[in-house]
Amino acid sequence: MKITTWNVNSVRSRLEHVTNWLQDNPVEILCLQETKAQDKDFPRSPFEELGYDTYISGQKSYNGVALIAKIPLHQVQAGFVPVLDSVGMPTQDAEVFDEQKRVITAVTDSGFRVLNLYVPNGNSIGSEKYDYKRRWFEVLNLYVQQLMSQSEQGMLLCGDFNIALEDRDIHNPKGREKHIMSSDAERDWLNNLVNLGFEDAFRKFNQDEGQFSWWNYRAGSFARNRGWRIDHHYLTPDAYEKAIACHIDLEPRKLEKPSDHAPVTVELDLD
Repeated sequence: MKITTWNVNSVRSRLEHVTNWLQDNPVEILCLQETKAQDKDFPRSPFEELGYDTYISGQKSYNGVALIAKIPLHQVQAGFVPVLDSVGMPTQDAEVFDEQKRVITAVTDSGFRVLNLYVPNGNSIGSEKYDYKRRWFEVLNLYVQQLMSQSEQGMLLCGDFNIALEDRDIHNPKGREKHIMSSDAERDWLNNLVNLGFEDAFRKFNQDEGQFSWWNYRAGSFARNRGWRIDHHYLTPDAYEKAIACHIDLEPRKLEKPSDHAPVTVELDLD
């Protein structure tokens, strides 16, 4: 089974890019972030014509996540509240965070769970949005613990995490501790999540520096490979053992008016 994460930076603006890519790369599940479309405006038909079902949680102009699936998905839930409320946990903060559409999860026929995330950027260190990101991670941590307790056949966390976890995930890590997406605190927040019981699928197969998934639009960053690796696949140990490949596809980033992110695909042998 192949599962791809891709921040498309507007699904309607990049629709042809995404559908063409799917025709050439017919993955079982495509996890999209930053779709920037309300549910009623999401372009379902082009995906359905390719044999995919669409499960979406969107909002106008900002954020938005979606699961585009060629296989049946069950227990589809968007946002923190449905899971936390079901186990009687306080949901006041979760309700606030669910106003931004950043979380969607589902389970396959085999019981394998996929969680698609669009983590807040944080804007700048010490800002209100940075504190929002910190509190968002606190709720995410509780949420993931609950999902793990309900996931008997393994689990994948994927998406745009807006954090480069290691120095080798940045083209030039000098001064990174003062930069949003690589501050010590942000790395701690992500490490706390990963340490619940996850492994980085990409690093199972790729140890080299210079492998990135996001490049700024400015200053020829992509052509010069001045990027960051902030789009991740994290697997529980049982699923990690069944991962047989994980790679970043640079081709869509070379297109005219591309997303600033490239798709990242993990392949699992779950049979």
